[in-house]
Amino acid sequence: MSVTNRAPDSEAPSPEPVWNYRGYNLRPSEFTTAMVHFYRAEIQRSNTWRNRLDNTTNWAVVAAGAAISFALSSPQNHYGVIVLNTLLVTLFLWIEARRYRYYELWSYRARLMETDLFAAMLVPPFTPSPEWAETLASSLLQPEFPITMWEAFGRRFRRNYLWILLILGLAWALKSSIHPVPATSWSEFIGRSALGSIPGEVMVAAGLIYNGVLFAVGLITAGLRAASGEVLPKYDTVARFGDFLRAAAAQARADTATARPRGRRRQQALALIITGQPEPITQKILSQMRRGATVLHGEGGYSGQARTVLLVAVTVTEIAQLKALVRAQDSHAFVIVSPAQNVFGRGFESLDD
Repeated sequence: MSVTNRAPDSEAPSPEPVWNYRGYNLRPSEFTTAMVHFYRAEIQRSNTWRNRLDNTTNWAVVAAGAAISFALSSPQNHYGVIVLNTLLVTLFLWIEARRYRYYELWSYRARLMETDLFAAMLVPPFTPSPEWAETLASSLLQPEFPITMWEAFGRRFRRNYLWILLILGLAWALKSSIHPVPATSWSEFIGRSALGSIPGEVMVAAGLIYNGVLFAVGLITAGLRAASGEVLPKYDTVARFGDFLRAAAAQARADTATARPRGRRRQQALALIITGQPEPITQKILSQMRRGATVLHGEGGYSGQARTVLLVAVTVTEIAQLKALVRAQDSHAFVIVSPAQNVFGRGFESLDD
C-alpha cells in the first residue's frame, strides 16, 4: 500500500494580491467583495437622486393642477395665476435639470461597472475592459458631471415638462375664451388676454415667445446623448424635422452600438524625468506601471554635464505612482509633469479614432 503525502490546505500558495495598503494585501476575493459593495453604494445613490427627480416633477404637477383649478373655478379673470404658475413650473424644471446631472454622475459609475466589469464576467474573453478601472478611478478622484446643463434641461423638458406646459397653455387659452362668456371674435379674445396695464397683444406675444424658446431648446438638444443612465430613444420621429437632427440621430445610433457608457475623456499627462539613475527607473516603469519610456540625452545648462531625460506618457491617476517610483530610485531626480491634449497609441487612444 502506498501513501501519498499531501500538504494541508493552510500550506497551499495564497493567490497573488491585487492591491496593498500599509502592509495589508487584498486578495482577489476581497477585491471582488469591495467592488460589489461599492456598486451597491452607487446604485443606492442613483436611487436617491432618482427619487428627488420624481419629487420635483410631483411639485410641478400639483402646482399646475392647483393653478388650473383655481383659474377655471371662477368666472372672473384669474388667468394671471396660470401665467405665474408657468414661471414656477419652469423654475421646477431648472431645479430638476440640476438634480438630473447628479443622478447621471452616480448612474454613470454604476453603468460603467455593469458594462465593463460584470458583463465581462459572462462573455469571452472573460476579462474587464482595459480602461474601466482607470476611467472609474478618474471619476472618483476628479468627479465631473457626465452631461451638460443643456442636455439635462432638454431631456427633462421632453420627458415631463413639455406636457405640463402644454396643458397650462391650453388652460390659459380656454380661460380667455369662455370667461365670463364665450368670446365671439379674435379681438375680444386678445382684449381679455390683457394683464393689468399690459395689453393683450403683448401678453400673447410674450407667451408665444416664452414657450417657443422652451420648445426650441427641447428640440435642439434632442441630439445630445451623453446621458448613460437612461434608456435612450432612437429619435426616429424627431429626425425628420431637419438635416441637423437626422445627422444627430445617426450619430447617436452609432454611439449606442457599443455597450460601454460614454463619459469624459481620461486626462493624460507627459512626464519628463531628469535623473542620474535612468536604468533602474526605466525598468520600474516598464515592469510596474506597464508604460513605455523614451530615453533622451541632454546637457545641464549650469553644470555642462550630460544628463539623461526620460519621456513618459501617463494618465492623471498614474502620476502619484510615477512620483513614488522615481523617489524610491533617485531622490534627487527632477520631474516635470505637464498636461497632454491627446496621446495616441498603445495603452491610450487608438490611432484610428
